[in-house]
Amino acid sequence: MLDVRRMQVLRAVVTSGSVSAAAANLGYTPSAISQQLSTLEREAGTPLLEKVGRGLRPTPAGTLLAERAGRIAEVLGETEAELADIRSGRTGLLRVRFFHTASVGLIPPAVAKFRAEHPDVQLDLRMAEVGLLDDVAAGDADMSIIVRSSRTHECGGVRLVHLADDPFRVVLPHGHPMAEEAEIHLARLADENWINSILAADEPCAEALRNAYASAGFTPRVVLETDGTYSAQGFVAAGLGVSLVPRLGLDVVHPGVVVRPMRHPEPVRRLYVAVRETVADRPASRSLLDILVEIANA
Repeated sequence: MLDVRRMQVLRAVVTSGSVSAAAANLGYTPSAISQQLSTLEREAGTPLLEKVGRGLRPTPAGTLLAERAGRIAEVLGETEAELADIRSGRTGLLRVRFFHTASVGLIPPAVAKFRAEHPDVQLDLRMAEVGLLDDVAAGDADMSIIVRSSRTHECGGVRLVHLADDPFRVVLPHGHPMAEEAEIHLARLADENWINSILAADEPCAEALRNAYASAGFTPRVVLETDGTYSAQGFVAAGLGVSLVPRLGLDVVHPGVVVRPMRHPEPVRRLYVAVRETVADRPASRSLLDILVEIANA
């Protein structure tokens, strides 16, 4: 494996034109420089310098390594400066992933507040319904909003921070016999048609609903599955059925429906932030986590 420090010595020899000049510039002895170059040639497996009169000239391999040494020096310098900014919370990049309903009432206000407080920190925001925890574990994201269930697996290098418990609400069409009630027992809706706003692929949320229906003693008669909470509300408003929608997805309520709390049982999904351990304690990361918790519990 090539040694970066020896590459920098080669770069000094190439730019200064001789071993003695490089030694003077670096504060080494000429013999120490020659020894470093000999070791680097063995690592490269090919000559790096050739004699031309009384001077030295880089071979094509020597030219390549000297140029790359310069680029490495620039990258290291930039990286050190960026790390200093990240440690202080001034700049950096946070890659945040989230599911659909989090994009309704959670992520937009959190992003607005975070950007006002940290204008130099870039946010890479992407929405996805599956693989959110795996993205963080693989290093493809810095933090993800996830729903934790009994099947959520622990991942090395990932910290799980409880965000909030998000209860489901029942969405009924105007004119429904229970529309005027303050809260509704789930078992009383056993004979209804259901509009499912939680797809089967969303296993943690689907698990919470399956357990709730089972506790209420029935299996729902699902007549339609949608890929969004607002579209589910639209079909409810049209009289096709009723639906259970997470509170977080109800910042925008369709004018043709009413929303009521559930009881006996009240389905709840447990929201967490999965964050990489390597970034969890950065000032910017801690600030975003605090903002997410604040807004989720507002």
